[in-house]
Amino acid sequence: MLDARGTVSYIAPEVFCRNFGGISHKFDAYGFGMTVLELIGVRNNTASGVTHTSSTEMYFPDWFYKLLEPGEDLKRHGLVTEEEEVIVRKMIRVRLWCIQTNPSDRSSMSKAVEMLEGGLEALQVPPKPFLKS
Repeated sequence: MLDARGTVSYIAPEVFCRNFGGISHKFDAYGFGMTVLELIGVRNNTASGVTHTSSTEMYFPDWFYKLLEPGEDLKRHGLVTEEEEVIVRKMIRVRLWCIQTNPSDRSSMSKAVEMLEGGLEALQVPPKPFLKS
């Protein structure tokens, strides 16, 4: 690939930095994961008066890792209703697997679908990617 185009925060790290290895078949999962996280986050912006840390102070996915900490209530943040909480928690975990910095740690799109179809209990919270904006 000679030239990459797109919004930097949606492009897999290996596309613009060869230190992460060659471009893998998982690069599309990265953009998909960031898109879904943004959709969940935008919903919070419009649903409640919660103020967010500016993007210059916090890497966007870090906010989602914080939401998955024990005792965090997504309903309190205005993200979901009680019925939606399990589904949204599963979506966040799967999407965080999709945005792993190292392509070998990242889920493929088919694996992401598999995880979404499974139960929340089987999904581990992935390690935080070390790429910061």
